[in-house]
Amino acid sequence: MTVEARRTQSRQHVPVLIVGGGQGGLSLSYLLKQEGIEHLILEKHRIGHSWRAERWDSFCLVTQNRQCRLPGFSYAGEYGGTDPYGFMLKDEIVAFLDKYAALVEPPIREGVAVTGVKELEGGGFEVHSTDGIYTADKVVIAISGYHIPIVPRPGAAMPSSVLQVQSLDYRNPQSLPEGEILVVGSGQSGCQIAEDLHLAGRKVHLAVGDAPRAPRVYRGRDSTDWLEEMGHYDMPIDDHPSSEKVRQNENHYLTGRDGGREIDLRKFALQGMKLYGMLAGIDGHTVRFQPDLTHHLDNADATYMRIRATIDDYIAREGIDAPVEAPYVPCWAPEEEPLELDLAASNISAVIWCTGFRMDFSFIQVPVFDGRGYPAHDRGVSAYEGLYFIGLPWLHTWGSGRYAGVARDAAHIVEHIAGASVPAAMLSASG
Repeated sequence: MTVEARRTQSRQHVPVLIVGGGQGGLSLSYLLKQEGIEHLILEKHRIGHSWRAERWDSFCLVTQNRQCRLPGFSYAGEYGGTDPYGFMLKDEIVAFLDKYAALVEPPIREGVAVTGVKELEGGGFEVHSTDGIYTADKVVIAISGYHIPIVPRPGAAMPSSVLQVQSLDYRNPQSLPEGEILVVGSGQSGCQIAEDLHLAGRKVHLAVGDAPRAPRVYRGRDSTDWLEEMGHYDMPIDDHPSSEKVRQNENHYLTGRDGGREIDLRKFALQGMKLYGMLAGIDGHTVRFQPDLTHHLDNADATYMRIRATIDDYIAREGIDAPVEAPYVPCWAPEEEPLELDLAASNISAVIWCTGFRMDFSFIQVPVFDGRGYPAHDRGVSAYEGLYFIGLPWLHTWGSGRYAGVARDAAHIVEHIAGASVPAAMLSASG
């Protein structure tokens, strides 16, 4: 019998099985150990893979280091960081997570991919992996919601002479062939990659999408300081004006680069970056764009000004002494929107797709998903007994998919697991 056949036949049971060894999985492990609950993490690659292998060289956080806090571990505390109001670079983020993993000492098997999660008759789950079959009473999916890069349908017609790169595969300007670069998408990744290329002296063409933008420093403080103090980051999704629709929103673009600054695409245009509306189609070497550049720039500015106005209202209401800033005035506007780009004439050598990701939970054969493939859950507790999710954007609050809020989500899930693991007779006897 082959090793693979023996693996297929073997079944190892674990009370709690966690899929994913990022900050969510490690947070769960720390708390489960505190509760004395046996568990195992299966990680497809290695701890912190997405930070190590799916970020460009100059990548940094857009939230301040002080917001990086996991169960039993924080940036300025156990990690020993000395720049709480700065923004960690890629290698520093990896070091932060590695040090946390050393503290947690999780039971983990790296290099093991989970290929299927199925219901077991009578309760529990059967988990298929590249390391064999496991059974578990409870399963926690801790793999965020950014799984498969999205390429707009017209992208299939991109000429083969143009190198196509996904945002997660971009590393630095030097890794791209000589020539001008087309970046499609203006969310956080698109704007920051466009800036990275722009600062390196590369000629950049940017197809602008509908992502909003946010102020960096306003009235003497970082905007995240104000918003955190105002309770915005603690707001449950049920209290958000957009309710569950907020999960589909684009992230606001700004950057922590060089100590943190705003990103204003209008300034990029003044400096020579070419801006277009959303991608509409590709015919041969001609890329067509929608006539909506002005619309997207204005909408991004409107969000930016709404955030400033919200902070203004809070300062006035609380009687806070803060410096006053001049109103925002757009520094540039397109006189005429460009609707076409000739790839050959402009010497476009590469296109970088920064058009988002879609979730792929197809390996989970449990009926908890809606028509979009999103799991039905309440703060990560799914509608199916024993199945949990963590790390999804707006799982519970804005910080759920970030270092800022994952600890709270992990605590809620572990509390649910610990309570559910106590026999009902014991619960009634203690009540």
